[in-house]
Amino acid sequence: MNCHAGLMAAGVSMICLLTACNDFLDREPLSQITPDAYLNEESQLAAYAINLYPNMFVSVFGTGADSHTDDMASTGYDNRYVPGEWKTGQTGGSWSFTTIYSCNYFLERVLPLWKAGRIAGNTENINHYVGEMYFLRAFEYFKKYQEFGDFPIIRDVLPDQAEPLVDASKRYPRNEVARFILSDLDSAIMLLRPASPDGKNLRVSSYVAQLVKSRVALFEATWLKYFKDTPFAPNGPGWPGREKDYNASYQFPSGSIEGEIDYFLTQAMAAAQVVADNIPLVENNGILQQSESDPNNPYYDIYCAVDMSGYPEILLWRQYNKALGITHGIVIGMQEAGFGNGITRGMVDGFLMENGLPAYAPGSGYAGDDYISDVKANRDGRLQLFLKEPYQINVIWPSPEGTHATPVELIPTITHSDPGRRYPTGYGIRKGASFYGEQGGNFLSFTGVPVFRAAEAHLNYMEACYEKNSTLDAKARGYWTALRNRARMDADFDKTIAATEMEREKQNDWGACSAGQLIDATLYSIRRERRCELMAEGLRYMDLKRWRAMDRMLTEPYHIEGFKLWGPMKDWYNTGADGSSILIYGLDNDRSNVSSPERSLYLRPYEILSKSLALDGYRWTMAHYLSPIAIQNFLNTTEDNETANSPIYQNPGWPLTANQGPTNP
Repeated sequence: MNCHAGLMAAGVSMICLLTACNDFLDREPLSQITPDAYLNEESQLAAYAINLYPNMFVSVFGTGADSHTDDMASTGYDNRYVPGEWKTGQTGGSWSFTTIYSCNYFLERVLPLWKAGRIAGNTENINHYVGEMYFLRAFEYFKKYQEFGDFPIIRDVLPDQAEPLVDASKRYPRNEVARFILSDLDSAIMLLRPASPDGKNLRVSSYVAQLVKSRVALFEATWLKYFKDTPFAPNGPGWPGREKDYNASYQFPSGSIEGEIDYFLTQAMAAAQVVADNIPLVENNGILQQSESDPNNPYYDIYCAVDMSGYPEILLWRQYNKALGITHGIVIGMQEAGFGNGITRGMVDGFLMENGLPAYAPGSGYAGDDYISDVKANRDGRLQLFLKEPYQINVIWPSPEGTHATPVELIPTITHSDPGRRYPTGYGIRKGASFYGEQGGNFLSFTGVPVFRAAEAHLNYMEACYEKNSTLDAKARGYWTALRNRARMDADFDKTIAATEMEREKQNDWGACSAGQLIDATLYSIRRERRCELMAEGLRYMDLKRWRAMDRMLTEPYHIEGFKLWGPMKDWYNTGADGSSILIYGLDNDRSNVSSPERSLYLRPYEILSKSLALDGYRWTMAHYLSPIAIQNFLNTTEDNETANSPIYQNPGWPLTANQGPTNP
């Protein structure tokens, strides 16, 4: 069984303030971190900044990137969809400040030297590295704020004294944290170069900062809109921040929550436009290479090229190097079974037809889902490129090094005993899979991994524009047209909107609802475009949270499904020694390897065995929109070990007692 990723993340908690102040906020004595002569010349600034990158930009692209959402599933369910199973921890979690401290130390030491002109080296490069640190602090804060909402804002290196350390643990309202992040990003944008001095495979640029600014602003605007008048928004009824005297009289900087929403939407549009207007999208020629004579497809290659520096759309990518032993397993995972991760039926059904119509619309040309090849026929070009199909060629340029490659795609191995080699949904993804056999070594792939793409800016602008104005301006329409053209489908999205039936879309797309209510067809179509363009890029759960899209599961379970197993495709599995089926089902049979046709014609990966806690579908509880804060953090900030007396307050619905689930399951 998989645990919620937030609970699995490594994090160092605050240690007791009153007895070990040096450890508070993961702080070490300065003498143990850097000598006094450090950070006074260009190369030292560069080295300090780049040292923070590995943990900052963990590769989440590809196999499993969007698992445990309605887009992708793994072989095991996630506890966050089983109310009561995710519990408040005594210790652990992500309430930690190590990276924030590292950024603050750099800025506190470097800024006076920088302003005094006492840092040796190239001025433009020095400015860039200072801008980098503002960006890195902002990005780290964005991760914390997505998980916890309200969060301490710490700009300085703190003294080893109890009072200021306790005071620093006070949580700022989430919109104030978002404004702080935008402020840091504005500083970064002013200082960063449009092209990084060391190449975009190593360092961020001003365009990356603009893209992240649009992401942050859109996140906060939509969160405030959909969580308004709940404990999850500042000043909402039951907001726990109101219980602390330091937030008791809080007022929004813009005068109201509506003003805050408008402010953040405006910021999102402006930042996204800078990227979308200046960075071109790569071409999609519609070709999925199946022989050496086939031309390569730039749109396919931006996810699997060894060198991504030649693709302007890729704003930052992570480089790997076989000679240095810096490799990954994405390609081999894609060629086999996605390390036990697959695309859901809901994700596949979300793709439109080439003519721009939903599959269910009259005249759409939908061929059905009896076979994977039928599902892909006449569909959005992105589905045709990235949904795997049996008997397609995976390796065009063989190599003796590709000992673990799967040269030809086989029928989905939905019954494999090894979870990492089993397709949980029957649908496999090839986004990120290289056609070069040398990438098929045992975890020895060295293709690049994209971190930020300019296409997201188009999507951010479109959504922010419609949320702000309830209509699409010329720029938003132009951006949308560019994405549809690149997907090689009819660009007339007005036709799509007119043919969209929200009750139908609700069945397989959590994003069809916000706060338990259906949204309008235009906004939904924008969200659907985002879903399809960003498939398997690790942004789906972020979007679902800010849209408040899981409320529907408060009262109605959702069943994760895969391909239509109980149709003609069941015959693929008549591979027993005597030609019999290898499919075994029945909740009372501990040897069962697939779900019963009585439950659904579609494979349900979490409904195979009776012991599954997700047997009756995924459920939700409101508390799960934010993570709990471990109890030790409260104890560390009190003199009497009374958690209620800590300046920290717990997130809505989570208890101040360890090893208990939310109070509103």
